Amino acid sequence: MLIDQPRIDGFAEVTGDHQWIHVDLERAKNSPFGSTIAHGYLTLALCNLFLPQLISVQNVSMGVNYGADRVRFPAPVPAGSRVRGSGEILACTDVPGGVQSTIRVTVEIEGSAKPACVVDELSRWIE
Repeated sequence: MLIDQPRIDGFAEVTGDHQWIHVDLERAKNSPFGSTIAHGYLTLALCNLFLPQLISVQNVSMGVNYGADRVRFPAPVPAGSRVRGSGEILACTDVPGGVQSTIRVTVEIEGSAKPACVVDELSRWIE
C-alpha cells in the first residue's frame, strides 16, 4: 500500500493532528526525515486493514477488536513509502462465547531494515 501525502493529510484532518512533521512539506524537508512522515497512529490503523487479509476465521458470527497488548513504532514512514502487513498468531484462548486471539501484526516499509509498526492485536471471535 502506498502511503502518500493525501492519505497522511486525510488522517490529519480526521484526527485533528496537524503537526508540521506530517503536513508541512517545506518545513519537513529540513527535518531529520527529509520529508513528511505518516502519523504513527495512521500506521497502526492500517493493521485493521491488513488483519482480514492475513487471517480468516470460520464458523463464527463475528469478530471484534478487543484492543492491543503492545504497540511499537520502530521506524518512521516517509510520505511516498510503500508498506505491507505480515502476521503471526501468538495465542488463542477460550473466552465466554468464543475465542480470543493475539496476533502480532508487523507493518514493513519497502526498502527499510526496521518495521514501521509492531502491534500485538487482540481479537474476540464470537461463536
